[in-house]
Amino acid sequence: MEQYDYLIVGSGLAGVSAIKGIRAEDDSGTILLVGEEEELPYNRPPLTKDLLLGDKTVEEVQLEGESFYRENDVEVKLGTEVVGINVDEKEVEDKSGNSYEYGELLLATGGYPNKLSIPGGDLPGIHYYRYLDDYRDLREEMQGAEKAIVIGGGFIGSELAAALNQNELDAFMLFPEKYLLQKVFPVELAGIIQEDYRSRGVEILSEDTPKKIEPDEGGYRVESSAGETIEGDIVVVGIGISPAVELAEDAGLEVFDGIGVDEYLKTTAPNVYAAGDVAYFPSVASQDCARIEHWDHAIKQGKKAGANMAGRHEPYDYIPYFFSDLFDYGFEAVGQVDSSLDTFIDWTEEARKGAVYYLTEEGNVRGVLLLGLWGKKKAARKLIREERTYKKEDLVGRIG
Repeated sequence: MEQYDYLIVGSGLAGVSAIKGIRAEDDSGTILLVGEEEELPYNRPPLTKDLLLGDKTVEEVQLEGESFYRENDVEVKLGTEVVGINVDEKEVEDKSGNSYEYGELLLATGGYPNKLSIPGGDLPGIHYYRYLDDYRDLREEMQGAEKAIVIGGGFIGSELAAALNQNELDAFMLFPEKYLLQKVFPVELAGIIQEDYRSRGVEILSEDTPKKIEPDEGGYRVESSAGETIEGDIVVVGIGISPAVELAEDAGLEVFDGIGVDEYLKTTAPNVYAAGDVAYFPSVASQDCARIEHWDHAIKQGKKAGANMAGRHEPYDYIPYFFSDLFDYGFEAVGQVDSSLDTFIDWTEEARKGAVYYLTEEGNVRGVLLLGLWGKKKAARKLIREERTYKKEDLVGRIG
């Protein structure tokens, strides 16, 4: 049996960041990174942005080159699926029957794309968009295609529709909410963004869901629950992810909406940590436990988990942000950006630029969305940490 001081299951951003955290504390402990994909770890945000727009190459979205793993003395096993964990014996087993003994274990298993449970939802060629291979397949299908049907009105669906439109394909969006990104944006802003999409030629069928998908002369025909029929050459689905918690559940770890961890990112099993998309952790911004699926969070939480595995023992109290570009609308969002909270928009430039505040009933700021305002994340984090109550009029000009 192979033995390692540190074993990381998951070759995404949190897993790679954990290597940096470990090496900041321990420059000699043995490290094994195990990943299911055959690819060297890569950034996911460019899959719907820079790669589809041709602004970056596949090589440029790799997190680190081979030299990084060599210089940090990290053994990497790609194309390797872990199927079991014995927390009592501190052992991990892969699908080929190989076993590995660990001193400290990190579960950075991420999540997998949700699938449509409708007739035709499993047809060959439908893109459940999350992986680098999905980008390659979609890029190939875009050649010669005219119309793409995008199912889902969240960030993945919205970014895909924008990128397809900018690649001169007709993009058609289908989603159940009234407005795209309605779970994140207040209705006023969501409506502005949606009208901008329509003005650029993106067709939108909102407040509807797909009922059936059928092959249609080399393409697809989607029938909606409201009786609409949409035909297209490509179908791309972005309806969220589910955390990959099966390993943790089978090992007897506590699982909620993700793998439960404390403020030090420890699970309920000794010497086992979790970080990234899969971790359900005490969040400073929400003042409750949460699971966050963003790039900045995976970097910071993965690095903290690695450092704590190597003995640092510091709480994860970072307030992460995420970013997106939707045509000409660019924004950064800090903290808990959830439209179910009370919201207030302080426009710097009407319908173009401003700060959106997300508040509790008592007036505590839980999140700030910075639309076209750059270099303001530090100020947003300060507001969230203050735990001060605000009236909406007190927030006018606070960030701008």
